[in-house]
Amino acid sequence: MNVRRSAAVLAAVAVIGAATPAAADPSPSPSQAFPSALYGDKDPKFDGVWRQSLALLAQDTVGVKPAAKSVQWLVRQQCADGSFASYRPDPTTACDAKTMLDTNATSAAVQALTALGGHEDVTRKAVGWLKSVQNEDGGWGYSPGGASDTNSTSIVIGALAAAGEKPDQVEKDGKSPYDALLKLALPCGGEGDGAFAFQPDKKGELAANADATAAGVLGALGTGMVVAPGKKSDATCEKAATPRQAAANGAGYLTAALAKDGNHLMSALAGAEPQPDFGNTADAVVALAAQGDTAQAEKSVRWLEKNSASWAAQSGPAAYAQLILAAHATGTNPRDFGGADLVKQLGATGPAPQTAGKTKSEAADKKEHSGSDFFGVWWYVGVCLVAGIGIGFLFTGRKKQQQL
Repeated sequence: MNVRRSAAVLAAVAVIGAATPAAADPSPSPSQAFPSALYGDKDPKFDGVWRQSLALLAQDTVGVKPAAKSVQWLVRQQCADGSFASYRPDPTTACDAKTMLDTNATSAAVQALTALGGHEDVTRKAVGWLKSVQNEDGGWGYSPGGASDTNSTSIVIGALAAAGEKPDQVEKDGKSPYDALLKLALPCGGEGDGAFAFQPDKKGELAANADATAAGVLGALGTGMVVAPGKKSDATCEKAATPRQAAANGAGYLTAALAKDGNHLMSALAGAEPQPDFGNTADAVVALAAQGDTAQAEKSVRWLEKNSASWAAQSGPAAYAQLILAAHATGTNPRDFGGADLVKQLGATGPAPQTAGKTKSEAADKKEHSGSDFFGVWWYVGVCLVAGIGIGFLFTGRKKQQQL
């Protein structure tokens, strides 16, 4: 996720740089220490707010109360107009034309801070800014004014829903976010078969994109990054006249794509050998669980349990958060994820939390890795809800290079 997010931001910087001589905010040099309140030890220039938001949201989802200074760091990243940049090394300096504002970071921050509670002024201003930069087609791009894409539109929908808004009533020139998503959905049949595209290419044509499809399913369902298993769906691919049908079509595409490569997705970055795509697989698990296509979600989360440890350790807090959210969506115990305690591993990448959250219960012990009775873990979902999960996803403005 972070690698693709960084590539997306680099592309956005290139576009902004071509249009104006202003440069993005400088990031700390390798010799500078990063903020102690920040999760992760890699340069936060392109993903500081994003990964902090995911880390806090994942902790809250499992009943962990994050360190107060980590939450305050995120709050202080907000600009006066309500927006968030990807990262502001000096939040005491006001945002200006040089600040690279980020709809994805803003939306992730809204979801995290709404879940944590007590930050209504911050989230209200952020939602107001998101509404102010909505495109005429009803969607959003990664940067304000950029062409609408499925990922950005979907994560903004998640932020709106988390903040208590009705996304279908957030309109620009009579167009809602769902209008934008439906235009990015491919028809049934053929290679795309109900998937979402990231954006139209230069010829205006749509190409299936698993990353965008995982985001689009959540967006079309009107939900964010934290989901519980949905009602089982037997919908077949049909003309996407409604957001819910588009979600069902997209879920069908993801199910086929996951099954094709052994219950996981493969990367498709230009110029690179295909590799297992752990981040998008985790995102797809969340999307399928939300749609109610739980059988494939269960198989893919089992694959992640067996294979994702090295990727998560290398990628850092956002990766651990993705796995926690995938575990939560499928009723899998994140404290015994293929033998690993994801909650503890995420916590080790930042300040010690105020509380350690819930411990593994006897019911979770019985589940282990059997994969039996997917819905036998509703007790666990209930516990998490009582602990104060936030409703709100997915999803980055990850632009594939071949789509730019």
